[in-house]
Amino acid sequence: MPAELTERLAALFRWIDPGPGTSHLVSDISGWWRDPTVLAELGPALVAPYRAARPTVVLAPAVTGLLLGPLAATALGVGFVAAHKPADGRLPAGPLTWAQSPPDYRGRRVDLAVRDRHLGPDDRVLVVDDWVRTGAQLHSLYDICAARGAEVLGTAVVAVDCPPEVAADLRITGLIDAADLHA
Repeated sequence: MPAELTERLAALFRWIDPGPGTSHLVSDISGWWRDPTVLAELGPALVAPYRAARPTVVLAPAVTGLLLGPLAATALGVGFVAAHKPADGRLPAGPLTWAQSPPDYRGRRVDLAVRDRHLGPDDRVLVVDDWVRTGAQLHSLYDICAARGAEVLGTAVVAVDCPPEVAADLRITGLIDAADLHA
């Protein structure tokens, strides 16, 4: 991956103080989406480590994954499958395969669903997301793939913020280490 992309990701990132009554800063990745160079380079950079494995589909969770997933899928010349969350109020009609995540960094369990007709035993799946801290949602997506008979090749993320053992277990590659996104 070009060093220029990593530098640009860091320069466009912000930590935001949400105000009184909060105990932590909130990540603001909106600058990534505003920059046309970053948008053009994200898909190819995310998929580069997996291209030789020949994924047949990219799977990504709502909400940010609905932007990153199609960028990655387009770079590979394959289709995209969205993983939906009931909390966002936009569940698709038809048969769905569900999984619930283990607790995430906030202690939440997240329900995710994928349309059955879009994921099957012939699929070699690349999972894509913007940020990984605990891998909780990734575990859910891997469980959905297993239930549908699909093979997960690994996960490509923009920012890696998880322990090395989580990254190794889930076969995560990233474009920038979250430690390089200074507060």
